[in-house]
Amino acid sequence: MNPEMMAWYAGAFLLALAVLVVVHEMGHYLAARACGVKVLRFAFGFGKVIWMRRRGRDGTEWAVSAFPLGGYVKMLDEREGEVAPGELPRAFNRQSVGRRALIVAAGPAANFLLAIVLYWALFMSGVTELKPRLGTPPVDTPAAMAGIGAGMTVRAVNGRAIETWQQLRWEVMRRVLDKEPLRLEVVSQQRETGVYRIDSDRFDLEELEKDPLRSLGLVLYRPPLPAVVGSVLHDSAAERAGFRDGDRVLSIDDKPIVEWAELAAIARTAAGRQLKFAIERDGRQLVLLAAPRLAEEGGQKLGRLGLMASGGHGEVFEMTTVVSYGPLEAASQALTQTWDTSVLSLRMIGRMLTGELSWRNLSGPVTIADYAGQSARLGASYYLRFIALISISLGVLNLLPVPVLDGGHLMYYLVEFIKGGPVSERVLEIGQQIGFALLALLMAFAFYNDINRLVSG
Repeated sequence: MNPEMMAWYAGAFLLALAVLVVVHEMGHYLAARACGVKVLRFAFGFGKVIWMRRRGRDGTEWAVSAFPLGGYVKMLDEREGEVAPGELPRAFNRQSVGRRALIVAAGPAANFLLAIVLYWALFMSGVTELKPRLGTPPVDTPAAMAGIGAGMTVRAVNGRAIETWQQLRWEVMRRVLDKEPLRLEVVSQQRETGVYRIDSDRFDLEELEKDPLRSLGLVLYRPPLPAVVGSVLHDSAAERAGFRDGDRVLSIDDKPIVEWAELAAIARTAAGRQLKFAIERDGRQLVLLAAPRLAEEGGQKLGRLGLMASGGHGEVFEMTTVVSYGPLEAASQALTQTWDTSVLSLRMIGRMLTGELSWRNLSGPVTIADYAGQSARLGASYYLRFIALISISLGVLNLLPVPVLDGGHLMYYLVEFIKGGPVSERVLEIGQQIGFALLALLMAFAFYNDINRLVSG
């Protein structure tokens, strides 16, 4: 990746991180102010302070620190320093259990609210999505054995309406986690309706790390496209070979090429191997040599040339649909999307803890930065959807009952409410040590997965 592209990805990641952290900490801050608690510092990042200003009646410090992976809100608290007698009522530790719980829960709640607002705005403005139209299932896959055919459009999964490919993906993931059979209601190209059952009891949960739809044989329909180059990706194998927009590929290694799918299929299986392309450009025939680069997609190692097909408006219309709703329906859809994503995240965390799901599904900052850059390059709507998804993940993570996380503090407050007194300092100290150890282990797994993905391509 060239320096310009690295800067783009880093910028997209830092912007998303800043939005998510500031929103989370703003939840804590606003709840604390509403409860009358004095806020000493609002910080983005940890470690050495590189920028700071004092604002407001209380002289709250607004700071930016050197290490940007997080932030905090420091409140007046007798456990962290001496408090003047006149300010004791504004100390965090002097608040009721309910108020303390409200302040702590406000951070994750702000992340969920951000996701809802982003989804609401996107659903209102209209989101271009792929249609849930199926291609020919690979031989011997569950979909092929169930009788699924090319061109069928999925209308519902187990009774739940489906409008887009993304909705189909989420619904399938939800069902296969419980090894629940899939009941697909489809409409054929001849407008005939039908119901097909796909058994998922033998589905390997490790496939969730790759592509659960493809593992079941549910592949996206792609209309036949001519083997004409629409665009050449920067710094790709194709660009280095000399490909240009508008080139028509006539053959690869002397094998005639008619459709784009033939070109893509050969490139996928030829990583690192030099291919001879006969092309037509401006009425002349040329020969170009290119070796597809090794890349990873859905856990599989594939060859990538860096060419995009030239599709007409008819093909684009055939493959996509614009999903938009009125204000109330958009709000309902946003709430549903946020809830479903939160539940699925919790279920996957639970399966990882029980060993049913591999920890390889855990992503660290490097992978997240990669996704941030990719989504930003695709456009504003994709980038906002990425931020909404990560915001939900941040909210779910912080609500886990792990000491040092918001969920751990809420767990302590629940115990305090039940027993009628605060948890002992010794228990808090032990809990903090356990919490830091668990977070360190979690980060180690995440960084290992990031490094492993980089090494494997």
